[in-house]
Amino acid sequence: MKPVKIVGLGKYLPPKKLTNSDLEKMVDTSDEWITTRTGIKERRIAEDMPSSELAYRASQQALKNAGLGADDLDLIIVASITPDNFFPSTACRLQSLLKARKAAAFDISAACSGFVYGLTCAWQMIGAGLYKNVLVVGSEVLSSVTDWQDRSTCVLFGDGAGAAVLTEATKKSFLSSHLGADGSRAALLNIPAGGSRMPASQQTVDDKLHCIKMKGNELFRVAVRVMVDAAKISLSKAGLKPEDLDMLVPHQANKRIIDAVVKSLKIKDKVYFNLSRYGNMSSASCAVALCEAYQESKIKKGDIVVLDTFGGGLVWGSCVIKWAL
Repeated sequence: MKPVKIVGLGKYLPPKKLTNSDLEKMVDTSDEWITTRTGIKERRIAEDMPSSELAYRASQQALKNAGLGADDLDLIIVASITPDNFFPSTACRLQSLLKARKAAAFDISAACSGFVYGLTCAWQMIGAGLYKNVLVVGSEVLSSVTDWQDRSTCVLFGDGAGAAVLTEATKKSFLSSHLGADGSRAALLNIPAGGSRMPASQQTVDDKLHCIKMKGNELFRVAVRVMVDAAKISLSKAGLKPEDLDMLVPHQANKRIIDAVVKSLKIKDKVYFNLSRYGNMSSASCAVALCEAYQESKIKKGDIVVLDTFGGGLVWGSCVIKWAL
């Protein structure tokens, strides 16, 4: 396998902010209730912008930072549970926007773990010699599938996109990855209608079955356990222990989940947290957090960085990177 590294990162957050105070006027909730239970203070909302447009803006930044042009790309992978359409893929729409004529393109649906799934695919494809330069994007417009009258879920989600460019390297940077799933627990977090199992109808629209449904208490317990396990397994594969890592970049879903994971791994002060500003952006959360951690110099060359994610499916994924950017 050829060594692979990240050479460019980018992000895009829509300018519109929806604060907890704004939500107080929409549903029966309060800033104190939201902050105490989730750690979220505000989230971004994409107005009349599909996932491909958010992905495009994040990708432009990532390519610029990588010193590459769209014609240098061999493959585009977009992770999203809010694609522009069922088909064509959002990756194909992004390819068109970028004018990346030489690139193959496909989507991944792995919810909040989509970015780590995408990175793992790109790493393996470059390492096997199939491609040289791959763009991986997590892009979501979760506001389009949120029930804004459901106070248990509408406070959680936001919109955004993060992107990474991967290429061949001379030294090993991606050290390990661990991906997992448990489809028997799909009902804990899903969008019931819209596919072949429950096609769209007037009834499904009236019943708001095209919106996110979540069993939060059950999900919390599972999330902490599998995120801890995933981090430990990927570190073990790399011959490392939790105390060896320099920065944990977890999926930004709930501060209490992150705090519990950090406590279990015994890595206080080695975690990046931006949930308060953006809420849960599904596949975009870890991508944006990684970009910001690097931009803020929280990650330095040579650091051991662990990405750790969990989401609907149920799916989870982690990877260990020796930072080379």
